[in-house]
Amino acid sequence: MGARVGLFGGTFNPVHVGHLIVARAVLEHLGLERMVLIPSANPPHKSPQAVAGAEDRLAMLRLAIADEPGFDLSACEIERPGPSYTIDTVAAFRREWGDKAELHWLIGSDSLSELASWHRVAELVGMCRIVTAARPGREVPDLSALGGRVGERQIQRLRDGILPTPRIDISASEIRRRVRQGRSVRWLVPTAVAQYIDRRGLYRD
Repeated sequence: MGARVGLFGGTFNPVHVGHLIVARAVLEHLGLERMVLIPSANPPHKSPQAVAGAEDRLAMLRLAIADEPGFDLSACEIERPGPSYTIDTVAAFRREWGDKAELHWLIGSDSLSELASWHRVAELVGMCRIVTAARPGREVPDLSALGGRVGERQIQRLRDGILPTPRIDISASEIRRRVRQGRSVRWLVPTAVAQYIDRRGLYRD
């Protein structure tokens, strides 16, 4: 039996405690050996003020998971040239971990409802297990739009991958807004991340 690995991609602009609580909940719920956080490359359509540089986001993630058992970090999407699709990232981990590894790609419920527009989604669903972190009380997203892209068995697999996770009402946009206003972000991000944001002068403009 191969390794059981969670893959959690995102902008992480900045990483906050909500990300970490959900990642830990999924790791424990599924009995995963590790959860790998994967910051995305800099989106070309957003200004530097909207998204901190890739190296800053990578550094904040490194600080956030320091000494956190079971958490790892990968810069594969930042280092990969050109457009970075989820299937390319999963394929890279599949090559690294082998065919027997159980790869679980963690997304939010908003992303699940948009999955029909993802690049090569049918291949992606077959290459890994899509795990959706669902907030308590939220309705299951309508997956009917996927009918023409994936089969019924894959749609059922997506439904089975919807997991209840803690409701954490923290958003990166709210954190950035508070920084711009000179307000505290203590308790919203790890202390080391708050110190890094202040030291680097991130999100002030």
